[in-house]
Amino acid sequence: MGMLQNIREEIRIVRERDPAIHSSMEVLLYPSFRVMLHYRLAHKLYLKKHFFLARYISQRGVRKTNIEIHPGAQIGKGFFIDHGHGVVIGETAIVGDNVTLYQGVTLGGTGKEQGKRHPTVGNNVMISAGAKVLGSFSIGDNSKIGAGSVVLSPVPAGSTVVGVPGRVVKRIDPEHPQDTLNQIDFPDPVREDITNLQHANSELTNRLLDMENELRLLRKSLGVTGTSDN
Repeated sequence: MGMLQNIREEIRIVRERDPAIHSSMEVLLYPSFRVMLHYRLAHKLYLKKHFFLARYISQRGVRKTNIEIHPGAQIGKGFFIDHGHGVVIGETAIVGDNVTLYQGVTLGGTGKEQGKRHPTVGNNVMISAGAKVLGSFSIGDNSKIGAGSVVLSPVPAGSTVVGVPGRVVKRIDPEHPQDTLNQIDFPDPVREDITNLQHANSELTNRLLDMENELRLLRKSLGVTGTSDN
């Protein structure tokens, strides 16, 4: 794809995903648009082993947008970063098609791996604001990562992940994905755990009261008085 085609494609993606954009001219000021132009050029240079020049162009993009995409990262078609402030994508990260990231997302490593150190993100994935995906594992197609989550292990396709550390709280049929931009209707596993504990506590309390009542009746029938068990 030539440079002009790249520019047209990036403009189309931004206008399609962000309702706040009202004209193609506005897109030229958009951080996601600007950083992707830097990335595409830097990535080509990286593949040709012009590493210094690739990093130089990449760092110019960082200074202009505060979005850091290593030129070695592999990013598919339809990639979009909404707002984008503080996004970091590591060297060995692989990102599929039609992926959406929000501000503060990190696709990073744990500092312990060698070789492939960063995550592989499937197609049609949404990673919400502030989420951290750390390690050389895969995020399955049509998955969602909730805001502020810290994901440290593989995510099956069609999953919704929330929490610290992140865990799967919902699964959908990967063949019939839902609206990938919905960031509201996420389950709350902490609230669910608290609710379950409250129910368990109520059941134990009621059982204890029943046992005390049975013991009282037994003592009365035996003519035992007082609180002593002897």
